[in-house]
Amino acid sequence: MKIIVPPIKSQGIKTKLVPWIKDLSAKAEQKGRWIEPFLGTGVVAFNSGYKNAILNDTNPHIINFYKALQKKEITPLSMRAYLEKEGHLLQEAENNGYEHYLKVRSRFNSGEYSPYDFIFLSRAGFNGMMRFGSKGNWNIPFCKKPSRFSAAYITKIVNQISAVSQIIQPEPDWTFYNRSFAEIIPLAAENDLIYCDPPYFGRHVDYYNGWTEKDEEQLFHLLSETKAKFILSTWHHNDWRENEMIDKYWKKFNIVTMDHFYHNGGKIENRRSVVEALVCNFDITKIGQHNHKKIDKAKITQLELEWNDYRIAQSTN
Repeated sequence: MKIIVPPIKSQGIKTKLVPWIKDLSAKAEQKGRWIEPFLGTGVVAFNSGYKNAILNDTNPHIINFYKALQKKEITPLSMRAYLEKEGHLLQEAENNGYEHYLKVRSRFNSGEYSPYDFIFLSRAGFNGMMRFGSKGNWNIPFCKKPSRFSAAYITKIVNQISAVSQIIQPEPDWTFYNRSFAEIIPLAAENDLIYCDPPYFGRHVDYYNGWTEKDEEQLFHLLSETKAKFILSTWHHNDWRENEMIDKYWKKFNIVTMDHFYHNGGKIENRRSVVEALVCNFDITKIGQHNHKKIDKAKITQLELEWNDYRIAQSTN
């Protein structure tokens, strides 16, 4: 299937997992709304195939951007004009483009919060990261590429905006919220499908409001009580350890797993595989279990020794 890629970049984006998630969602056989309490970039929602949706995120900048697309306040043409202008200023700016990046970041953080600047920062920031400080300010450093916004790159972003604009339906068919997940899940009716992709507890994440075990427990209770069907994305285990939340909360539901590889930065320690898990409350007897086994404790010990050797070697270089 052709995946519609959203214009917002973020680490941990589910683009490569969309076919797997969509196959499982088809097994739910729900005819109501697609409800997503943790929208993120929107890649799963935009490929869900649902005509009615409730989409939520606690990050107001994500929601403001998609609302602006929905209302046609941002169009492919207006974004092209903006990126061509700002891209030229970036290329001509002092300190190898850094001065203009700081200017846009300061403008955004001053309270303007322009959805145009939001896209610029998400594309010009280091390694495609999205991170905000405790006061809600964008705090990702510059990617150090003054020619970042080439004609081809701008066209790529504009095409993504065009594709998403054609999928997003006007209100009330698609409704965007900037609320807590606890306010969104109870909106689900029996024929709806809830897809949850919360921050992964126990793993390094840059989520707008953070994520604690208390949040995980609250999510568990809400999904346990819903009359709708749900799919939850989480992690099962990696080379080092297991997700303790699986045994503590989610094992009472059906679980399928798949090996996945994340690029979470340029360092080798951030480029390891993880076994992804989909947790759901409907029948999945015809779906394979993939890599659903516990990890070998002896293997963990060996990997820890190898990792310690690697860190020692790096510190002496």
